[in-house]
Amino acid sequence: MKRIVFTVTNDITYDQRMQKICRSLANAGYEVELVGRLRNFSLAIKTEPYLQTRLNCFFNKGKLFYLEYNLRLLFYLTFSQFDAACAIDLDTIVPVYIIGKLKGAKLIYDAHEYFTEVPEVIRRPMVKKIWKWVEKTFVPKFDLIYTVSEGLAELFRKEYAKNIEVIMNAPLLENKSTNQFNKPVTDKKSSYVLYQGALNEGRGLEQLIEAMKEIDLKLKIAGEGDLSQQLHQLVKQANLQGKIEFLGYIEPNELRTITDGALVGINALEETGLSYYHSLSNKFFDYIHAGVPQVCNDFPEYRKINNHYQVAVLIKDCSPAEIKGAILRLANDKDLYTRLKINCDVCSGQLNWQNEEKKLLGLYGHLFR
Repeated sequence: MKRIVFTVTNDITYDQRMQKICRSLANAGYEVELVGRLRNFSLAIKTEPYLQTRLNCFFNKGKLFYLEYNLRLLFYLTFSQFDAACAIDLDTIVPVYIIGKLKGAKLIYDAHEYFTEVPEVIRRPMVKKIWKWVEKTFVPKFDLIYTVSEGLAELFRKEYAKNIEVIMNAPLLENKSTNQFNKPVTDKKSSYVLYQGALNEGRGLEQLIEAMKEIDLKLKIAGEGDLSQQLHQLVKQANLQGKIEFLGYIEPNELRTITDGALVGINALEETGLSYYHSLSNKFFDYIHAGVPQVCNDFPEYRKINNHYQVAVLIKDCSPAEIKGAILRLANDKDLYTRLKINCDVCSGQLNWQNEEKKLLGLYGHLFR
């Protein structure tokens, strides 16, 4: 039985991608451990078919957090036994590489994003230079590399002349007790627009709040992030507290119920770097699997899927006018809305975790061959 340890810097309770990957590998017979971060608001760990470990840090953000967490992870991995170690993005790659090499383990890199091209890094040249050095120094030395979209994979292939695989963030295809995809459009008075995900820079959240001023629907925002306090203040200043609700962190099972009840899903990103431009997010697939038509950027990966399945209204930019127009189009055009909703059923039948899991298990089977 091969033992694989995965390392992240987030609270593993809310990481849908890592939960799917770890469950699939554990159910396939691997001994799996997911190492993450303990926060003061962390919930009790739920039983899973894999081991879950959370490291407690004194610092919670900034350079001191990254330094402390990496030192703690380095120490933890030193006294752990494993046949393979997987770094999730660049923020855990150094200890994984150092200890993995010392132990003669297989090295795996799972790029959830193009780390050096996210907005928080791009606007800080010195920070970007440091992370770019980390990327160029360590990523090419890993045995298995995969990411979330073909666009990101192609960028990595060109930069490192390595074979980069793609494991998309598609959810598990579930049998629904009711016909989720053919139910009629809900009365707008009891419906809501939904944004789920991190409340971080470049996610179009300020523009979405501005757009909601002229839309007769409620907005629910599920998630937390660096902009949480700023967005709360923005809603208060606009006197939109009765229209916009912040749900905070939501566990994946509860989030699925909230997503099922939405009228429109929001996946609006600013074109602030290659990471967002070539992204293929969890929320994009979550909306599809819930039968919820969405407002989405006209970026390459989303456009490619939408051209084939027609599940979203694409917007040319992240302006309040574009977001507002797309939401109102979905809310008012019942024929369009019903057509997109039905198309979500077709799309989810093909883009799902059952199919991604086969690719994942094939990659790990080949790695240990």
